[in-house]
Amino acid sequence: GLPAALPALPLELTVLYNSLLFTVAASDSTIKGEAEGVRQGLLRVLEACGAGGQDLSTKELWQKVLQEVTAEELQAPLHRLGALQAAWWLAAGHLGSTTGLLRLLSKAEDPGKAQCSEGENELLSLLKAWRVPAEKASLPLVQSSQELKEILCTAAAFLQGLQELEAGNFPTALSLLQEAAGGFCSKRVLAQIYTCLGCCAQRMGKPQTALQHLKRALQVDFQCLPALSHAAAVYHELGETDVELQALALLYEALEKNPPAAASSGPHFLIRTELLVHTPLLASLLHPRHPSEVKYLLAQRCLQDGRVADAVEHYLDLLALLQEGLQQQVPLDGSSALPRIPEVFLEAASALQQAGRHEDAITVCEEVISRTTNLIPRTLRVEEPLEQPGAGLAGGLCQKKESLRCLTWRAAGYLHQGWAWATLGHSKEAITQFSRECLEDAVSRYVCLSVPENLPPEVEVLQKIRLLSLIGRGKQFLELGKHKEALLDFQHGLQISPGDPAAASYLVQALWKLNRKQEAAAHWQKFSQSPPAEDGQQGR
Repeated sequence: GLPAALPALPLELTVLYNSLLFTVAASDSTIKGEAEGVRQGLLRVLEACGAGGQDLSTKELWQKVLQEVTAEELQAPLHRLGALQAAWWLAAGHLGSTTGLLRLLSKAEDPGKAQCSEGENELLSLLKAWRVPAEKASLPLVQSSQELKEILCTAAAFLQGLQELEAGNFPTALSLLQEAAGGFCSKRVLAQIYTCLGCCAQRMGKPQTALQHLKRALQVDFQCLPALSHAAAVYHELGETDVELQALALLYEALEKNPPAAASSGPHFLIRTELLVHTPLLASLLHPRHPSEVKYLLAQRCLQDGRVADAVEHYLDLLALLQEGLQQQVPLDGSSALPRIPEVFLEAASALQQAGRHEDAITVCEEVISRTTNLIPRTLRVEEPLEQPGAGLAGGLCQKKESLRCLTWRAAGYLHQGWAWATLGHSKEAITQFSRECLEDAVSRYVCLSVPENLPPEVEVLQKIRLLSLIGRGKQFLELGKHKEALLDFQHGLQISPGDPAAASYLVQALWKLNRKQEAAAHWQKFSQSPPAEDGQQGR
């Protein structure tokens, strides 16, 4: 409440600077909001000089103060406040305002200073060229202006590198991130920068360079698990399955141990780079995997690579995790590698069948069927595209889409059970499962579309399931000698998918068994002249 006095201002502004640093450090999180304390300090300076500026914006205040206040003893305190203001604006992503402030500080320091050369990053050039006025030993600081300047340089390069990475300007992003990697920061932040460099190199189509950066991140901070996750993705891209699986296994083991966050190495500063850099892209790149996501990737990659026994073990471990309720910790915003839980169960059933554990596959599918049956309405009418926007329709459309998904999952469960019973040689049980909802006019019974040419993807999947079920049941009828019933199923299958190679091949067999050899020959000729199918359904 005391009037501002010029002789006392250096001490007053130093106290303000220290108190603002302590305020930021006390939160120990990202810097948010406007630096109101800095604004009040600038108003005190103007008051001491007999001027006012209550109606001015923060940018206008800085311009007025730096143009009108020339007292030598105030230059160092003002530059310190300028560094704090730059930190606040950087944290808010206001790079233009930060650049403008540094221009003002540079002109106040050296009015004749030349502008940065063309093609040079102006913000970084201004920060590097900024000569911080010497501090007086009589005024102790909790963090020196020089230290704050170095942190600002690192944060500015890091932030701009992330911006260029998000914009797809990869060479510029790489240069800026490399600049940040050579800056002033903790080992934890340095590992994050190397992780971003790896992601940038990967997007540039340079997987080996990406791996070098990601390995460097782990060397700097072995607890930087996002780097290990990204390295596994790069190995997958390179087709190096053995190394990818090793990386995923290490990642899963590390996540299971749930280590504490890595401590920053080196001197502890009140304002640090990590407080200034917090963009959505960085959060996405450093998003930690949940153990169940990594376990799913292990199971999926093993199954895709033909390592069926390993895949089965991973899937069974994953099902145990999901049944314990750990899936509630997995993000549901689309960023998770883990699909919907019924889909995980169905993939596990497929792996079990490939491993010859057909009874276990039947049990897993029964879990899907029992959990989804009560969620399917007796009648589901869809008269508009399920993706149609509109707040009034959103709730109903989402519910219909979810009901369709449940119907699809249940139908897939019946289909898997049919295949399993057929492989076990139980034709009666196989026919029963093939004849379930996926054959009893599932699509027409549950889904009434007024625009058939705009089928939702769930309905298309249901149609494919119905086709496969018809083929599966028809094969069982063939084995039982019920050739007429088999013929009807194959004919219905070709109505759903005209020209399907599997249905057409079995149709020829059924006609031949019924002694309708001329028809069989005609169909065979027509089938052999058709172009090969792209979906590879012959395998079933």
